[in-house]
Amino acid sequence: MFYRRKIILALLQLFDGQLDKLRLQKLLFLFTNRQAKAGYDFIPYKYGCFSYSAYADLTVMVKKDMLAETETFFEKTDPIGYLEQLKPDDRKLMMEVKALYSNMSTTALIKHTYINFPFYAIKSEVAEKILNKEELEKVNEARPKEEKTVLFTIGYEGISLEEYLVRLLKHDVKVLVDVRNNPLSMKYGFSKSQLKKYCAGIGIDYVHIPEVGIQTEQRQQLNTQSDYDSLFDMYRNNILTGTIEYQEKILQLLKQYKRIALTCFEANINQCHRKHLAEAVSKLAMNTYDIKHI
Repeated sequence: MFYRRKIILALLQLFDGQLDKLRLQKLLFLFTNRQAKAGYDFIPYKYGCFSYSAYADLTVMVKKDMLAETETFFEKTDPIGYLEQLKPDDRKLMMEVKALYSNMSTTALIKHTYINFPFYAIKSEVAEKILNKEELEKVNEARPKEEKTVLFTIGYEGISLEEYLVRLLKHDVKVLVDVRNNPLSMKYGFSKSQLKKYCAGIGIDYVHIPEVGIQTEQRQQLNTQSDYDSLFDMYRNNILTGTIEYQEKILQLLKQYKRIALTCFEANINQCHRKHLAEAVSKLAMNTYDIKHI
């Protein structure tokens, strides 16, 4: 079993085997925020901090009959004690979370996270109901507000879905342009339909333009930077020269929304075609736009 799932089960165990869904997300956030290396990452969502990955794990554990789920709560049905299986430091942190927050209601927990982590309240649908004017102002101050036109690029290799989405939010990206030729991924959350849904959940539009991608068979046997450089020579000479209309579409999105991001897989920008695509799009404009790799 993944260690991160043991953390969820231990948390439920410590809170008498049952937690409502909002309370579970908040407690898990407060726990992982104290970890040296967090087991889960979170995004700002409708009720504050939320982890898609944790919810996916919860769903899997329901299917495996380790948990029971209703509309409002999760209940631990697995009889095994997982608290004892945690690392000593994590077990200590878990007990601290229990001591600090066990007497807080769900609403109090939500308010606590909003006050202490205002960035995670920027997409909240209930902040105005539970925060005072001063507290709301801190949430507004945490909300990214950028006016400068920037063409961003981002890869999802090596990061979680939540960290990826937070990077987009913190740079105030309005539109995500998927430039993969084949938008399927074995990594959770990054296939086309999933990514489109998760972007919509935080107010970011998703557009797929496969024509400016590189086909899978052309990406075989890339072992050295020289291999990548040869591939990108082909890309600039053969693909970019034949896809001007799609590059212009990207440029129009940039002009309209000011802050858009091209996305593909690779973390290393020197090993991804989005670098060369971004440069080509920028050159189409009378005045080149700033390009930033995030």
